[in-house]
Amino acid sequence: MASSTHVPLSLQELKTLVYADLSDSELENLAQQSSLLTQQRFGHTMQLYAPLYLSNECVNNCSYCGFSSHNKIARHTLSPKEVRQEAQTLAQQGIEHLLLVAGEHPKHVGLNYLKEVMSEIKDLFAAISIEIAPLEEGDYRELTQAGVSGLVVYQETYNREIYKKIHISGPKKDYDHRMEVLSQGARAGMRFLGMGVLYGLAPWQDDFMALMQHAQTLQKECWKSSLMFSFPRLRDAEGFKGPEFPFTDRDFVKAICLTRLAFPEAALTLSTRESAHMRDSLLPFGFSMMSAGSRTNPGGYNINNDSLKQFEISDERSITTIKQLLKNKGFDPVSKDWEPSLHGTH
Repeated sequence: MASSTHVPLSLQELKTLVYADLSDSELENLAQQSSLLTQQRFGHTMQLYAPLYLSNECVNNCSYCGFSSHNKIARHTLSPKEVRQEAQTLAQQGIEHLLLVAGEHPKHVGLNYLKEVMSEIKDLFAAISIEIAPLEEGDYRELTQAGVSGLVVYQETYNREIYKKIHISGPKKDYDHRMEVLSQGARAGMRFLGMGVLYGLAPWQDDFMALMQHAQTLQKECWKSSLMFSFPRLRDAEGFKGPEFPFTDRDFVKAICLTRLAFPEAALTLSTRESAHMRDSLLPFGFSMMSAGSRTNPGGYNINNDSLKQFEISDERSITTIKQLLKNKGFDPVSKDWEPSLHGTH
């Protein structure tokens, strides 16, 4: 069992476990260790956050994404004033940790636009992170000065051949550049680095091990920043149906538990890609953060437009409902647990 003196799993230990065909009792033991370790590090708190989609404009042609440039869909980019309107809706519902998300289109979502957005909304939230097109280190430094404190970048898959195949055209084809982005953000002052793979694009065990290795490297090189892990599974999107490689619920639980045992201090996030039933079942296994009331299209919270969602939400319960659920299960839903001037995001 995990203890207060828990030693994080090494890469070799992870490799042995991730490729092993664990019995039910062995998997249950991992789950118990992960749950206990999470309680020791985070208590019974669950940090709530929400994504706010700025734009579904994108210059990349990616086979798995609804925002892909080859999809003939309604496109929309929120003005900074519209972003504030959306943000106020979330803030009024008690959300204080926000994730700004956008397709990759430098003409519509560039540095100056993001700085304008931050000037409109930074007073509404305790912490704001970004999941946008990769920028340069100097740009990230300007955004940290504008109030951004977290950077989320998924490599999607670490399999170079598959990466090349699914990223058909656009700047996202540059695998090596994307690998460097989190390090650049850390050097620019980003306090929190969010990472993960899109499970279903490649054999999950291979991607998981590559992610763990990448994370260990970041932990050593970017020790002033804290890591956050997400576990997105492929969902149906415009022009895309289902994953090519299986990632079962059992695999999902295994990945969560091993991540917690390898990175006991990291934030593990649970998204609304998962069904309500699945999210309820996964709560005890190692998560310290979860999204609530999510919408995945620009203006999805209160601005009426026909812009397409990036992917289909599976858990559509409201923020209020999620808070009550957590309380019923013995968790303390946290909207704000520190001041941004002292700490940062998530």
